[in-house]
Amino acid sequence: EGVRIQARDGLELVAYLTRAKADTPTPLVLCVHGGPWARDFWGFNSAAQWFANRGYACLQVNYRGSSGYGKSFLHKGDKEWGVGAMQHDLTDAVKWAVDQGIADPENVCIYGGSYGGYACLAGLTFTPDLYKCGVDIVGPSNIKTLLDSIPPYWGPLRNDMLKKIGDVDEDKAFNEKISPLYHVDAIKAPLLIGQGANDPRVKQAEADQIAFSMADKGIPVEYVLYPDEGHGWARPPNRIDFNGRTELFLKEHLGGRAEAFVPPEGNTASFPLKERK
Repeated sequence: EGVRIQARDGLELVAYLTRAKADTPTPLVLCVHGGPWARDFWGFNSAAQWFANRGYACLQVNYRGSSGYGKSFLHKGDKEWGVGAMQHDLTDAVKWAVDQGIADPENVCIYGGSYGGYACLAGLTFTPDLYKCGVDIVGPSNIKTLLDSIPPYWGPLRNDMLKKIGDVDEDKAFNEKISPLYHVDAIKAPLLIGQGANDPRVKQAEADQIAFSMADKGIPVEYVLYPDEGHGWARPPNRIDFNGRTELFLKEHLGGRAEAFVPPEGNTASFPLKERK
């Protein structure tokens, strides 16, 4: 169902809610879209239906900076990554769901890919008491190293991202402020990371550096790497494999349902944290 959520500064946010139960609070998966200059749409969404089937409410928020709501709304996200209003919108959406009796405040997961993966990491580092767990798929952990890995032929895109994110090239303190990698000590909730080794946008190093840092500090983290994938899952065996692992992770931390997991034939999952030992 389509819902309207008022952010703390009064801005109205359009969001989409899929519920497992309509008469009682349930665990919530906050499913954050990538881009961030993109949007969620009303209509059938396979991930939302999957989460609802497993016993979780799923909330998809078109936070400020999302496309489709005009130039003013798009640019309200400029320089608002991580500790700014873009992340506040997600925090406010969770609090709205709790206040509406939709979400169990003790069982909220933040889940997303690409920018949604970054938002997951930001949520766990900058609002560590809000989330019970997180799932980060191909999300950047350090904005400066993310932009430094952009190939030369993407130069115009890099310049545009600098204008919208902020000048992490020249302002080291700003980059450290908004990059979750520098705030790993604040993480309290378990994290599941999925990454493609051939990702041209968010390099494997983005996952490696935060997974290794968390593991070294004794913070619970699972890291699954697919050597034949890029920015997301293209091969069905790998998509099924990671979804199966995600189900088990959510069941462990949120208490929903999960199918018995058998790694599908043809998957290429590898585990850098185990291989490092």
